[in-house]
Amino acid sequence: MPDEIPDTDQSAADQARKPWPRWKRFGALAAALIVVSGGVLVVTGWPSGSATSPADGPPNYVDESASAGIDHTYAGGFEFFVGGGVAAFDCNDDGRDELYFAGGSEPAALYRNESPVGGELRFTEQSSPVTDLTAVTGAYPLDLDSDGQIDLAVLRRGGNVVLRGLGDCRFEDANDSLAIDGGEAWTVGFSATWEGSNTLPTLAFGNYLTPGGDTCGDSRLVRPAAGGNTYAPPIALTPGYCTLSVLFSDWARSGQRDLRMANDRHYYLDGSEQLWQIAPGAAPRQFTESDGWRPLQIWGMGIASHDLTDDGRPEVFITSQGDNKLQTLDEGAVGPAYRDIALDRGVTAQRPFVGGDVLPSTAWHPEFEDVNNDGLVDLFVSKGNVEAQIDNAMRDPSNLLIGKADGTFVEGAEAAGIVSYDRTRGAALVDLNLDGMLDLVEVNRQVNVRVWRNVGRGDAEQPQPMGHWLAVRLHQSAPNVDAIGAWVEVRVGERTVVREVTVGGGHAGGKIGWIHAGLGEAASAEVRVQWPDGEAGPWMRVVADQFVSIDRDAAEPLPWAPQQ
Repeated sequence: MPDEIPDTDQSAADQARKPWPRWKRFGALAAALIVVSGGVLVVTGWPSGSATSPADGPPNYVDESASAGIDHTYAGGFEFFVGGGVAAFDCNDDGRDELYFAGGSEPAALYRNESPVGGELRFTEQSSPVTDLTAVTGAYPLDLDSDGQIDLAVLRRGGNVVLRGLGDCRFEDANDSLAIDGGEAWTVGFSATWEGSNTLPTLAFGNYLTPGGDTCGDSRLVRPAAGGNTYAPPIALTPGYCTLSVLFSDWARSGQRDLRMANDRHYYLDGSEQLWQIAPGAAPRQFTESDGWRPLQIWGMGIASHDLTDDGRPEVFITSQGDNKLQTLDEGAVGPAYRDIALDRGVTAQRPFVGGDVLPSTAWHPEFEDVNNDGLVDLFVSKGNVEAQIDNAMRDPSNLLIGKADGTFVEGAEAAGIVSYDRTRGAALVDLNLDGMLDLVEVNRQVNVRVWRNVGRGDAEQPQPMGHWLAVRLHQSAPNVDAIGAWVEVRVGERTVVREVTVGGGHAGGKIGWIHAGLGEAASAEVRVQWPDGEAGPWMRVVADQFVSIDRDAAEPLPWAPQQ
């Protein structure tokens, strides 16, 4: 995608309010009865009202970039035209998500979240030589060693680093202790999954151009060594086609998680998008046309997945330049036979929707979430010219595509108040002030990060939720304490919303923690979880507008309430 020159191509309530060291404390169940079944989170059985509220349109967002306390820019030349991600995760056990920003040629930065519940967004930089690394393109959070503290996979141009969480937002370099070869690649993509009974997860690093060259580098698969506590030498995923995003997903609901890759056709001639079969104990194998795979050549830059067709299998949205794709499996397909439904669903987002520029858009980070809590998933897509590509739009605002009851999407960014002509890269939709409404963070090239607070139907002084909601965290015994690979089902009336718990995708950054579900007008829901090994837990009924922890070994879920 980039070019060195402009491209012309006690009481329950008291207990619940205690600080929450990840899954170490549980309060008594209060004001909710939850039924969890088999590792998939399903919300069902609304007692009154419709499953979703009427089409309310987008929420109002308030730009708090200047007041939030975040002063950070993703900068650099050609080698940082791609990347610019943000990781969202809780590293001090208060339920709020901290933010770790890639900096490119500038140091990366960790910001501690000090936002009051329901109030203005506030952050304080937590500087450390361990986290303030240079040449960082992105980062992804996960609890790699299942010790209850979130770790960070930090992606760099010239040597990736795994940082082990020590608590209270402190970290240490764990490359040596885990025998991880950071390499010298230009890495932008990352994903992780647990294979079989391995203590450590399998890691995938998506590599772009070879540093100093103009050819595509091979991405790498890193599996645990035989002993289980360190990593074996990396496996090259060859051929490499300049990968910008990777995602482990059980795309067929078979119980096996394979690796999807978004590749940038700007630098390959005979390549395409890729799907690698990652079977425990077997060498990686690329799916081919004989398996049903259909070659697709786009400027692939980001991946997001969500079940939009209510068949239990996730659709895949891939960002590109002027030609974003939404892929669904053919009916009755036994292999990865995907077809495009982006035009039918209204998510092509090929050109700017406002601002007067008529040239093709450049899309980066996609993310499915319900931003207006109406029970229908929405789609955010970050946008921005690579640098000065004259054949692509320069005034290219990000999209906020609002989901409708008929399965289509309609543009809502202008009505939401988030139109900006910055060159946006990574982003995150996350509830930063724990009020049940998803806020927005955008990382931009050469200008400061933007932070938008979701105030629903209201304004900065009087926020007003648009619908009911539920936030859930999963926990199981080690390994894989956060149940990566679980399926969460939320059934509202006759409709069931299904989502997979993953680490990876997006563009150069991701999140871990609360799983958000909009409930529309419903005052309660039922929830079911299908755990990563396929076992389904019991159904649980949950009262709306609360945070809930679901432990695989517990008889019932537990409510959690944030401290002010």
